[in-house]
Amino acid sequence: MLTYERKSVNTLPKKSNFSIIISIVPKSNLENIRHSLAHLLAAAVLKKFPDAKLGIGPTIENGFYYDFLLPRSLSPEDLKEFEKTMRQTIKERWVFSGKKVTADEAKNLFQNQPFKLDLIKEFIEEKKQLTVYSTCPPKTYNLKPITCFIDLCRGGHVKNTGEINSDAFKLTEIAAAYWHGDENKPQLQRIYGVAFKNKKELEAYLEMEEEAKKRDHRKLGQDLELFTFAEEVGPGLPLWLPKGTIVRDELEAWAKEVETAAGYQRVVTPHITKEDLYKISGHIPYYTDDMYSPMNIENEKYYLKPMNCPHHHMIYKSRTRSYRELPLRLTEYGQLYRYERSGTLHGLFRVRGFCQNDAHIYVAEKDVVDEFARVMDMHRYYYKKLGIKNFKVKLGIRDPKNLRKKYHGDDKMWAKAEKLTRAGLKKARVKYSEDVGGAAHYGPKGDVIIESVIGKEYAIGTIQIDLFMPTRFNLSFINERGEKERPVIIHRAPLGSHERMVGFLLEHFAGDFPTWLSPVQVRIAPVSVKSAAYARKLLELFKEKGLRADLASESETLGKNIRQAEMEKIPYVVVVGEKEMQDKNLSVRLRHKKENVKMTIEDFLKKITEEIKERRM
Repeated sequence: MLTYERKSVNTLPKKSNFSIIISIVPKSNLENIRHSLAHLLAAAVLKKFPDAKLGIGPTIENGFYYDFLLPRSLSPEDLKEFEKTMRQTIKERWVFSGKKVTADEAKNLFQNQPFKLDLIKEFIEEKKQLTVYSTCPPKTYNLKPITCFIDLCRGGHVKNTGEINSDAFKLTEIAAAYWHGDENKPQLQRIYGVAFKNKKELEAYLEMEEEAKKRDHRKLGQDLELFTFAEEVGPGLPLWLPKGTIVRDELEAWAKEVETAAGYQRVVTPHITKEDLYKISGHIPYYTDDMYSPMNIENEKYYLKPMNCPHHHMIYKSRTRSYRELPLRLTEYGQLYRYERSGTLHGLFRVRGFCQNDAHIYVAEKDVVDEFARVMDMHRYYYKKLGIKNFKVKLGIRDPKNLRKKYHGDDKMWAKAEKLTRAGLKKARVKYSEDVGGAAHYGPKGDVIIESVIGKEYAIGTIQIDLFMPTRFNLSFINERGEKERPVIIHRAPLGSHERMVGFLLEHFAGDFPTWLSPVQVRIAPVSVKSAAYARKLLELFKEKGLRADLASESETLGKNIRQAEMEKIPYVVVVGEKEMQDKNLSVRLRHKKENVKMTIEDFLKKITEEIKERRM
């Protein structure tokens, strides 16, 4: 049971005066408030749906959530009701207290809660201490009956709900979530909430979220005709429309230009590969859950390529290498396929097919820190050019509790790889935090986190120092002494994938791509039929100069054509009427500007071509 009456002695262990226990994980007061609100939410849901089955209710960035199996789908009106109940509980200053319990006591408490029983079983197997927390009305422990809420919980709560500002939280969203993230298990309803120290912080956050909704890349991508998804093709497999293809082609052309100047060499590898390659790399069996099922071809198993790394290693070892060739930088915009669970798919940010800005650098160990710093400088250059002011690295390291189950290699190799990575980050002057358990199976993994103009963070690129694969693939080079030496590999993808980067840029720019990235850079709008012929001549000229230009509808009014160009977020609208025809000049309207600027054709072409060439913001 999750609620109990004090007179029901069989619902709690005997001698069970709940006492405050110290949280296993120290948490800030705001974290404790958010965690406490998750409990109040569950109690409010149980009040409305007494037979609800409870999942988990952790804190997350800016708030909390709780998962429920309920007899019907929830509505926004339900959230308002739950908020009202929670605020009443806060007003009454309910008390939090906790206690360690045995496995039998926990099973008895939650005998009607199957998901809690699942958790209890897991905790017992992991030899974790079981603790429960109650939330009760104050000063009524001796009254009969009283109703409290009990949850299986590690703690980290306020002492009483009076510490919670009832004006500083809000339930924000209802979503679907599979139990334990497994699509073969029951689908639950997840209620999200946010909480802050005060009302002002909450309102600022909600205002930012409203702006984020306007910038949602899924809606913008549809409105601007950049990409689509089709059930007949499959979930998580985007179809790039002509305009979206222009954006990704421009990004790729830029990357090729930058990488060529930095000494990278382009390679191309196939979309499918024999199972043997992934056995050598160790991705089988460690990564098979994230790979598509194999195909049987001539009695051999082939997989769709989930990463480029092993293929590049085979290119490296196609012949003997000399120290004079190092660092050898092999780069590829490679098409990859990974099996993401359907519940995790999200527009372009989480897909099953994507094209990655990948490269692998083979370098002598003595030079790896300097090369790592150069790679981070490339990240910095890209992001600065795109108007991204802040980025950092989340460094995934091994989880010491799962060394044998999850990771290849020995302690010495890992210690060296982590030391070199930290040295590279320090030399590159990059802020980073550590994520225990976030490492790849073969080495520490740096996820590059960038921040949009409205402060939202996105994991966009990666960088890794790899000491494992050179040994696994028996890679070597002949050093200055004529001896064989193992190279170190740097994995890097500063622009991530086309899919994630375009999704980020859509939200970052709110669809207002800089001119060099815009699918249509100039729209020519004739004032009337009389100026239509002149508009068509300008269109030919602009295209000759390499501009992506088109012609507004001759059958629509000028006002409607300008509004349409605004909706399509086209950087420049060139308005031409009889006066422009006579003077042989242009009336240029900049995106989101109400006034037109008079310019000669030559001046306009010089301005826009320089803007595109220099990739100005």
